[in-house]
Amino acid sequence: MTKTVKLAWGSVAVGLIVLAIKTLAWSMTGSVALLSDALESIVNVATAVAALLAVRWAARPADDDHPFGHHKAEYFSAVLEGVLIVIAAILILREAYAGFLDPQPLGQVWSGLGVNLSASVLNGVWCWVLLRQGRALRSPALVADGHHLLSDVISSVGVTLGVVAAILTGWFWLDPALAAIVAVNILWSGWKVIRSSVGGLMDESVPESDLAVMRELISANADGAVEAHDLRARHAGSATFVEFHLVVPGEMTVDEAHGICDRLELALQEEIHGATVTIHVEPDHKAKHTGIVVL
Repeated sequence: MTKTVKLAWGSVAVGLIVLAIKTLAWSMTGSVALLSDALESIVNVATAVAALLAVRWAARPADDDHPFGHHKAEYFSAVLEGVLIVIAAILILREAYAGFLDPQPLGQVWSGLGVNLSASVLNGVWCWVLLRQGRALRSPALVADGHHLLSDVISSVGVTLGVVAAILTGWFWLDPALAAIVAVNILWSGWKVIRSSVGGLMDESVPESDLAVMRELISANADGAVEAHDLRARHAGSATFVEFHLVVPGEMTVDEAHGICDRLELALQEEIHGATVTIHVEPDHKAKHTGIVVL
């Protein structure tokens, strides 16, 4: 079992525990805002299961039907998570509207808030773990799950403040009002998750900062070549695909050109985790004089 899969299993376990705690907090208080928090936790469990299935599928090696691997499976999970986040927000807005129409006094508020706070602390710790490890492992599914939990933590803080304000002021309409504000924040979070994942599915280019690093590596390790041009790169889950043209002197032997390519591949793979490098070798009359200058 890979580290990514273990983290995905951890998300499922944490999601179930948090769901149980938040459901208890809602049953103690009758708060619409705490109900919205519990509803989002149901989605947390669903997205954790989706992330688990995705990372297990993405970890499968390349085969005849998928020669480039299964890395993009994680993006499908991340898109699904974004959609589920949006659905959770809509459900919360529905409950908030019902609360506006018929605001109710709250029950065991302070003990209920204490119970809910313990769930938020657990979510916050696991969110930090997922974001840190997900970025280190280059796992879109784990990062998306971490962002989802971050929105849950933020919403839980808002819910707590709203319930406290409703108690202190006697304005019980504040309870559903905060639930509605939380829902809007969750909608925004869901949109960002969907946007980043669709970019991966559409083979969006890596950031310019990453391309700059690649240019420097190529320039410093292509001794013997004339230039490199037409560099392009994309992420696919934990993999990074890098392609460029390498111009060499026309009289250079195939063996010499191959040696330069091996050196470049090694340099890029040492610096860029999961890099797959494709180099197209060209003779010097193909030089564009606008690409990467060899040092």
